[in-house]
Amino acid sequence: MPSHQPNPSRRLLLKSLGLLGGLFAVRQARAHHTDTHFEDASAHKIVYQCNKADTDYLQSVLFSVGELLRKYGDDVEIVVAMIGPGLHLIAKEPGRPVSEELRQRASSLAQYGIAFHACGNTMKSLDWTEKDLQPYAKVVPIGVDDIMLLQEKGFAYMSW
Repeated sequence: MPSHQPNPSRRLLLKSLGLLGGLFAVRQARAHHTDTHFEDASAHKIVYQCNKADTDYLQSVLFSVGELLRKYGDDVEIVVAMIGPGLHLIAKEPGRPVSEELRQRASSLAQYGIAFHACGNTMKSLDWTEKDLQPYAKVVPIGVDDIMLLQEKGFAYMSW
């Protein structure tokens, strides 16, 4: 298991994660699982399925992710599995209407160690490559397979 090396830049307080763009304070958080989530030692693990580009839906997912990070800080590993229309949230140029506020919120969460996994099958259907995604996105071959593998590694599953 890799040794835990804190990242000072991730120890800053999160702001700008409120439901409608308001600010809320988050206890100091640093993530240690952004590269190899399968080797993580966090007590809590959850994967969110994000498969819609609807504003209210995306706000709810990102708000929930932020709340878990605020509550558990270092003690939670969170993966957001981007499938189908949900993938547009992490696109450099979304093909569906996704507000800049939501895109910035996702980017901010990624800076605090939240992993955003992009479904390779969805990308193929859109004729997208990694260059079409934000730099923090990790492409996985099949989004549903990724969720299954994460669950096999002890991740709870959340979808709505």
